[in-house]
Amino acid sequence: MAATLLAPTSAPPYLPCLRLTLIGSRKLSKTTTFINCSAAQASPTMDGQRHSKKHVAVCGGGIIGVCTAYFLAKKGAAVTLIEKSSVACAASGKAGGFLALDWCDGGPLSSLARASFNLHRSLAEELNGPDNYGYRALTTLSLTVTESQQTGSKPSNKANSLIPSWVDGPARSPTTIGSTQTTAQVHPQLFTKTLLNKAVNDYGLEVVIGKVERVGVGEGGRVESVMIEGGRVIESDAVVLALGPWSGKFELLASMFRVSGLKAHSIILEPKEADAITPHALFLSYYPAQGEGGKPMDPEVYPRPTGEVYLCGMSSEQEVPDDPETVSGDPASIQVLKRVARTVSSHLGEEAQVKAEQACFLPCTDDGVPVIGELPGIKGCYVGTGHNCWGILNGPATGAALAELVMDGCASIVDLSRFSPARFGRPSA
Repeated sequence: MAATLLAPTSAPPYLPCLRLTLIGSRKLSKTTTFINCSAAQASPTMDGQRHSKKHVAVCGGGIIGVCTAYFLAKKGAAVTLIEKSSVACAASGKAGGFLALDWCDGGPLSSLARASFNLHRSLAEELNGPDNYGYRALTTLSLTVTESQQTGSKPSNKANSLIPSWVDGPARSPTTIGSTQTTAQVHPQLFTKTLLNKAVNDYGLEVVIGKVERVGVGEGGRVESVMIEGGRVIESDAVVLALGPWSGKFELLASMFRVSGLKAHSIILEPKEADAITPHALFLSYYPAQGEGGKPMDPEVYPRPTGEVYLCGMSSEQEVPDDPETVSGDPASIQVLKRVARTVSSHLGEEAQVKAEQACFLPCTDDGVPVIGELPGIKGCYVGTGHNCWGILNGPATGAALAELVMDGCASIVDLSRFSPARFGRPSA
């Protein structure tokens, strides 16, 4: 029996999601039908004969899609990566790139996070991560910073050996919450592009820029193809949907579960004396001089080996736009981050060059757990989304597990049962 053509759907409501850190808180048959995507640009041509290899279309050029495409190609699949705009143009290009081994322990992400942290380390050895995408181990600190309304010289932190010398603002109560054995970082955009280049050059991965318009499903409810806006059809033995926060605009996925978007802001600064900035990631409890009810903000500061310093925070629930290239930062939120920067360190003040003012959307599920696995009722159609703030960390293990699931029928790197889309039930007829 052919699959049903799903009607258009409105985007799901956008629900809050919380950060999960533990500090303080493809030839068409006659019976093929298409499943529409409410969520772009290729020539109107039909792809040729199927390869002898298993052909997999991976939809989405963020870190989850690229990691999945990389491991699929490495396992011998013929992979086409389809991206609407540009690779790593959204959160995978604008995130902080923080990695933690054990911060998800005690929760559903524990095994995924641990497997992925270790996979990041082995990938860094394989791909020369320190030079190619800024992989390095970090010491991670929790600090309390109270902004003063008064001007004048800043207090010295020299008495406390835990506080890095470049943090010369009003910081107190330092606590080591991650060592060089348990916390690390990557430049997420460089990591994603390095992995993609490796897959293209060594394993023959094809990249197509275009908007996925429909997924073709044949008799027996098995995926057969992907159609791109403009008419090109890519025959596929399997399809992986790695659409991040845009999953909520894809009808097939939205009929099964909700993915909302959390807009997070960030700035990138280049200090005048970059050599003075040591590899310490900072998680702040920041009390503004004029706050609301004394509740602190929780900005994060990540120095990078490039000499840049990344600051993020100021998250808010907003509707995800259709075009990722239109996402920009809200001026008021950017100004707050700049104020945080100069309060924390004179190195991040007026003399520091502002390299970027930006924002991105984090994909959040209703239960705070990623969705990874085969969609119920559609054979050969898989999904990887909803990773919240842990997408960069969990990208490699998610990609490796999906590649095993597609190629071998089961995942061995991590048990995916907790992440199965079947947990939400089947869509209504």
